[in-house]
Amino acid sequence: MKKITRRDFLRAAAAAPLAGALGHGRKPFEFADESQKSRVVLIRDEKALIGFKKADPEVIQEMLDQAVRTLLDKDNARDAWEMLVNPDDIVGIKSNVWRYLPTPEELEQAIKKRLMDVGVKQENIGVDDRGVRRNPLFQKATALINARPGRTHYWSGIGSCIKNYIMFVPRASDYHGDSCADLATIWKDYHLAAKTKLNILVMLTPLFHSVGPHNYNDEYIWEYKGLIVSRDPVAADSVGLRIIEAKRMEYFGKKVSFETPAKHIRMAETRHGLGVADPSKIELIKLGWKEDILI
Repeated sequence: MKKITRRDFLRAAAAAPLAGALGHGRKPFEFADESQKSRVVLIRDEKALIGFKKADPEVIQEMLDQAVRTLLDKDNARDAWEMLVNPDDIVGIKSNVWRYLPTPEELEQAIKKRLMDVGVKQENIGVDDRGVRRNPLFQKATALINARPGRTHYWSGIGSCIKNYIMFVPRASDYHGDSCADLATIWKDYHLAAKTKLNILVMLTPLFHSVGPHNYNDEYIWEYKGLIVSRDPVAADSVGLRIIEAKRMEYFGKKVSFETPAKHIRMAETRHGLGVADPSKIELIKLGWKEDILI
């Protein structure tokens, strides 16, 4: 019999208010399903930005639509989103508000538009980051959309889709040990995996190098003008990591290790079975602008 520690008990108790009801009417993504590859769509558009870190809302909407249609093999955006959510779903859009590189409002609005197009009521759609644990809508959410920018990160090597859910836990520092190797446990301990219908890793202007906690420098972002979209957060992060590694190699002229190894992505597959990180198990579809794609 497994011994239940005090930490296990507290984790389960903290997760309870966030458990909510599972999304109904839509089959959840089968994480770590070895019978097929995880599909990831990388879409880029040379016109995605209209200023420094400023996205073009119309281009972002079209990029999102094309990526989701391709991901789900549908001819139009409405049909694709109907595979993800129902009109009576309560949908939380988990964004990221880091002041230097937040989830673009243009993307948040593009997601909201498509949710409403399939009948989700406006009052049943919420966008939040640091307040998700206390947000009544997120506590009742039956579906989640996960969207955040890709960037280097002091505690986890890179911050991406898996890491974005750390705000669902009472104390983030509990997961900082061993290069955040066990971040994937959050997705299952807090009943988030089945609720998450889509993961969007924003690669419009990724941060490819930083030193120390919360460090940022304009010199280390570049206009990649891309979005990575997948139902599998581990596969999305794996693709994003490879692109950032390639940019570091290009910029520094040699392999420069991250300040902290980004091991949590690999561990999400091999230790926790959340999704797949192995490139051989990922079906990567590249759409749009190909110049300097780096992968």
